[in-house]
Formats: sequence, C-alpha cells, structure tokens
Amino acid sequence: MPPPSLLFYVLGTTKIQAVDDLLRSRTELLQDLRLNLNVARDRMKIQADQHRREMVFNVRDHIYLKLQPYHQNSVNFRRSLKLSPHYFGPYRVLARIGPVAYRLELPIGSLIHDVFNVCLLKQHVGTAPPASPILPPVSEAATLLPQPEVILDKRIIQKGRYCPRTEILVK
Repeated sequence: MPPPSLLFYVLGTTKIQAVDDLLRSRTELLQDLRLNLNVARDRMKIQADQHRREMVFNVRDHIYLKLQPYHQNSVNFRRSLKLSPHYFGPYRVLARIGPVAYRLELPIGSLIHDVFNVCLLKQHVGTAPPASPILPPVSEAATLLPQPEVILDKRIIQKGRYCPRTEILVK
C-alpha cells in the first residue's frame, strides 16, 4: 500500500495565523526530514559501495568457479569443510550473457548448467593454464558427490548390544 502523499503548504491560503504557523512549521519539518533521509541514504550507499567491486570478464579469459557458495557438501571427506577447495578450474569464458552472467566452457559430461553469476567467478592471474579435465560430480539435489579412488580396508565393529557397524577405509 503506498504511503499517503503529504501536500506542501502554500503561504497565504489560510486566514488564521495559528494555522498558517503550524502548517509552515510542518512543511519545514518535512523538508528537514527529507534532507536527513537523503543524507543518510547517500552515506549508507558510500559505505556499501566500499565493499563492492566491479568485475567484468572478457571472452576467452580464464576464471575460477565457486561451487556451492555457502555450504560445500561432500566435495571430499573432511571433518572441517573449511579445508575443502572453494574454487574449481580455471575455465574459459565463452560468452557474456547480460551484465552479471557468463557462460563458461565446462568439461564434457559435467552435470551443472554452464551460465553463472559474476559473484561465483574469480579472475585467473597469469598465463593461460591447461584445461581442467573434470568437475566434481553433482547429484540431482545439486550437491557435490565424493568420488573414492580405492577402498583400502574394511572392518566390522560391534559396540555393546547394538547392531554391528561396517567401517570402510577409503582413499
């Protein structure tokens, strides 16, 4: 619902001095409030823009791709996901799709869409790297799936009267 519009007071439209003074003071107060709101908005915009950066990539640039920006589920088996890789690649930019979207040249067989927002990309600095052969596999729920190299050992553990549990050592 839009806010009610406040009309500005035109001097001399009332014949009563008290009403004229009240409306004039109200108009001055509203002008001061608008000025203070504009100053606060500009100050907040300057503060927010200090933490932003303009990122523009050219076609054929090499960039890194950040998968699952906040939670990285099962990139690899680690207790702390902070140690998992955050960026994959580098991959080549095929096209710019709008001001904040880019199409990447992903490996053949990757199960994710090839258009990404600029916030998920990071510029590769240096010479052109060799193409990365694979992306980590992705499930239908858009989570990264782990891929074991080899099973090293297997054992069955019985704890108390609970069901036996199988543990597998995976590389």
